[in-house]
Parts: sequence; structure tokens; C-alpha cells
Amino acid sequence: MLDVAYAELGPADGPVVILLHGWPYDIHSYERVAPMLAAKGYRVLVPYARGYGDTRFLSAKTMRNAEPAALAQDVIDFMDALKIPRAELAGFDWGARTADIVAALWPERVRALVSVSGYLIGSQASGKTPLPPSAELQWWYQYYFATDRGRDGYAKYRHDFARLIWKLASPQWTFDEATFARSAAALDNPDQVAIVIHNYRWRLGLAQGEPRYAALEKRLAAFPSITVPTITMEGDANGAPHPPEAAYAKRFTGKYAYRLITGGIGHNLPQEAPQAFTQAVIDADHL
Repeated sequence: MLDVAYAELGPADGPVVILLHGWPYDIHSYERVAPMLAAKGYRVLVPYARGYGDTRFLSAKTMRNAEPAALAQDVIDFMDALKIPRAELAGFDWGARTADIVAALWPERVRALVSVSGYLIGSQASGKTPLPPSAELQWWYQYYFATDRGRDGYAKYRHDFARLIWKLASPQWTFDEATFARSAAALDNPDQVAIVIHNYRWRLGLAQGEPRYAALEKRLAAFPSITVPTITMEGDANGAPHPPEAAYAKRFTGKYAYRLITGGIGHNLPQEAPQAFTQAVIDADHL
């Protein structure tokens, strides 16, 4: 249902790595990672998710749905369109959640996995559980997006919003205006607002998904284990909501390793620590 825009680097016959970005970021999170992996012989694919960059829905009638299963199905459809039977997946934020889901539901398609902040699979039922006030505070934007004011505010100020999230999620990252502007351009996609608002409202049970994904969401609600070789990562200065490694390690039942990246590294780990992220992708492939 999508015309997917993506970057490609490396030899066409190399082992495939698909790098998945988050919100409010874009494929430039991998601007240094992708060339390093290509230099190691990998075929690197970096797609814009639905609602970002030049990725477009083929039909105006298609629901602008951003429930987790839909984003994961997009990756499978992307692989099918390019005739890729198996690939290593790596991501952060929304991209890590999507990579986790693909690895959990289609393990035969995933050679290895790198996931920033670990196991991010959730459900609408789990989203109903209240968190301690300090944890709820970190999700302020999710509650803002639950309102019409939030939807309209994001539509009007999405670049300002993204800049604020970048600073909160990576408090020690001193990105320059050119770096921000290059990625923020991806948020000018005509479906960006609808996709972001639906994603966060779905998590709170305030918006429904589509019947075509119901069976997948039911499987995800059981919190399936991930059996493929995996490296999870965390930055030591991640200011975004994220679980501690001890809370999710048991969800990875195959070969597994965890890495804490120090030095003031925030949420956008591949762009803030590209060497460490690149090495994790290479090492996960050899677990």
C-alpha cells in the first residue's frame, strides 16, 4: 500500500541490513552508520517509514494507520518487493519497536537484530496500566496528542516540536541547525500528522487499528519471545522513556548481548555514537 522511499548503499550481492528510524527523526540518523556498513560489504537499506520523507500511500482511501503491526508489515512488504528473503534489522525508537516485532513474528526473515532500548513490544491492554507520576511525565506528548489541541499544535509547530524532543531525548547531544533541518524536512510529509497522532492515540486505546492487523496484534499482546541473535543497546544519557535492561532481557531467548554506550549518548544512538552502533550490527551478525 506504500511507495517507499529509501537509501541504498553497498554491494548489491552483500548480506542485507535494514536500518529503521524513529520519531521525530529520519534516515539521516544513519548517515555515518550506513557508509561504514557498506564498506564492510553489507547491502544497506534505509527506508522512510509511512508518514516520513518521500514515502507515500498509493491510495487516498487507505487509512493512515500507525499501529505497530502495520509498521512491521511494511518492513515485510518492503523486503518482499525487493525480493529479500532474510535481512538483519537494526533500529531505535519506533524503528526498534518495528524491528522487534518483525523478529518476533517473522523470525525466519531476520538474520540478526540490533535494538536500542531493547524489547519495545506492547499492546493496548498494557497501555492502560498507570505508571508512577515521574514516568507518566516523560510521556507528556502522548497525552498532548490525545487532544484536538495537541493534533493541531503538532500540525502547526511540528519542527519546533521535533527540536524540543531531540533536546529532551538527547540532553548532551550538541547537534547543529543544519543537522536538525535536514531531518526535520522528512516531517513535512502530508501524512506525518495523521500517522503520529494515530500511533500515540492507538497506544492509549483512543484510536483503533484495522481488522487486517488484528491477528498480529493479538500475538503481540502475548509478548512473544525473540529468538534471533540480538544485541540490545542503551545510551547512558537517554532522556526518552525507556525500560531498564533487566526488565526485558528474558524476552530474548536466542544468542544475546547488551551494551551500554557511555559518553553522554542519548536517544538517537546511531547518530550520536555511529561507530558503536555499526560495530553492534556487525557483531550481532556473528553471534
